[in-house]
Amino acid sequence: MALTQYRNSVLYAKEAALRSDLYLMRDAIDQYFADKGKYPETIEALVTDRYLRAIPRDPITGSTDTWQTEQAERESGAVASQVGIINVKSGSPDTALDGSRYGEW
Repeated sequence: MALTQYRNSVLYAKEAALRSDLYLMRDAIDQYFADKGKYPETIEALVTDRYLRAIPRDPITGSTDTWQTEQAERESGAVASQVGIINVKSGSPDTALDGSRYGEW
């Protein structure tokens, strides 16, 4: 029983870190858009333009390369070739303690 509680507490801490990382990256995307009037082309652009110090490691997958990005929709009449990212999600296919998928957060 104690082992189950320990595993759940470790997973709970990872989930809290994931929520925090997602919040910070989404906030950086919003700040980037507010400053430049366009969305960043990649997550790396947030680091290059100093909106983030570094790309955080996904606490669930243990990697910085597994983040999934969601592209912004092209506005009608826009001729820009690159739209940019509007959202970022975990690349983990696993299920959280609350039953939701990490990739849906």
